[in-house]
Amino acid sequence: MTHRPVRPQPRRARRPARTLAALPLAALLGTAAGCATDGPETLDARCAVVVDGSGSADAKTGFDALDKLNKTMVPFLRERHCGSVTFAPITSASKASPCRENRVDLDPPTDATDDVAAIRDEAKLKAVLAARRMLTCAQQTNSGSDVLGGIARGAETLRSGTGKAALLVVSDFEQADKEFTLTAKSIATPEARRTAVDKLVGPRGVPQLSGMDVYPVGYGMSRRARPSEFPPFDAFWKDIVEGRGKGHVDDEYQH
Repeated sequence: MTHRPVRPQPRRARRPARTLAALPLAALLGTAAGCATDGPETLDARCAVVVDGSGSADAKTGFDALDKLNKTMVPFLRERHCGSVTFAPITSASKASPCRENRVDLDPPTDATDDVAAIRDEAKLKAVLAARRMLTCAQQTNSGSDVLGGIARGAETLRSGTGKAALLVVSDFEQADKEFTLTAKSIATPEARRTAVDKLVGPRGVPQLSGMDVYPVGYGMSRRARPSEFPPFDAFWKDIVEGRGKGHVDDEYQH
């Protein structure tokens, strides 16, 4: 029997080890990887993801929060050039919710021989897993939807640091907790809306959103089916987020 010489296998640049839990998420990256010719792009934005775990965000009774999170989070992180991401829940009392996830560095340190794109992709997958855990935790807490508190908590995580700041808010924005429930009647007229806004933000404060871009996902889904209800609903939240909070709303990921 003739023995053929064994050829040495080429060495590969160091790649991050993928966990079994992260492997099914690889498809979420889609076309995230680009063809960079001038080295890795700069990731300098501070980002936060806010997820609604209330009953209205359940796939069976409202919109599918997990599906929308999966479809929008990676494009958001990539297109906004997020260098880090933090997380906040929407529950019956969002600011006091025990649901917490650590900040994820989306631009971890690398060596000259590392596959930077692969390492950054692994960081994105880690962030998606954290957001999923946050959503699961929020869904397992008491029913209710303190959207205002969730936005405020997300914004608080972005106050330190420099560079652009962006929040992805996966919610239908149906504020409904023990102290305030948003109804069509309560915001039907300009006077009623001003009263409703004052009642909501008066004891809780206005989210400090100056210099931040807010990207809603699922915003007003139930109201859009009733054309007469959406304009007052939209005016209510614009007064809070843009008028009083001084943030900027962008519908880039609103489907």
